[in-house]
Amino acid sequence: MQNEAGEFVDLYIPRKCSASNRIVASKDHASIQINIAEVDESTGRMTGVNKTYAICGAIRRMGESDDS
Repeated sequence: MQNEAGEFVDLYIPRKCSASNRIVASKDHASIQINIAEVDESTGRMTGVNKTYAICGAIRRMGESDDS
């Protein structure tokens, strides 16, 4: 598929599981994505930067997502 500028773009970019490094399928409805905000140590306020973790359904089903 091409955008208006004529560049080729992907319709779907798969995510990878942060714990097992597997590709999270589009039909994996048990998967989650968590955004954790970075906090400034001196003030205790959010810096505006997030760290994103994707956990696939297989890891959640095994109960191993707490270990990641």
